[in-house]
Amino acid sequence: MALFNSTIGLIHLIAALVALAAGTVVMYLPKGETTHRRLGYVYVVAMTVMLLTAFQIYALFGVFGVFHWLAVVSSLTLAGGMLSLLFRLPKRSYLLYHLSFMFWSVVGLYMAFFGEMIAHLPALLDAGDDRIATVRVVIGILGLVFVIGVQIFWRSKKKEWTGRYGTAVAD
Repeated sequence: MALFNSTIGLIHLIAALVALAAGTVVMYLPKGETTHRRLGYVYVVAMTVMLLTAFQIYALFGVFGVFHWLAVVSSLTLAGGMLSLLFRLPKRSYLLYHLSFMFWSVVGLYMAFFGEMIAHLPALLDAGDDRIATVRVVIGILGLVFVIGVQIFWRSKKKEWTGRYGTAVAD
């Protein structure tokens, strides 16, 4: 089995890998500096391409499925992060909203990465088609990635973001 089934799948995979790399680096760069902004735009463009192609891929289940719904959520976090920055709303804490939405966009990308890898694992290992076991493993791994994301989020928000950018985002 191939990692992609079409040109759209290949574009999706490349965009996802670029977004994963750029998003990871951006999370650890000093915020607001030139490199952060430039790599941030690379992340946004790669995510936009990845999300647009995600809505065109039906190879896994044949219908609009869970990964498509998660792409909707991902689109909302990406839009929230960019719109809060571009329109500087809300006025007093738009940077915290930007950082929060973009952080969760990257965490969501990690969740999608691990979810996709595990969903394809039985076929890649030629281990059969036990969908229930696969779903359980996917949920477990996604839960773990989410819990790690929450821990990093609260540590970053409390230590760096609120001290540097003002009023905290509502919990």
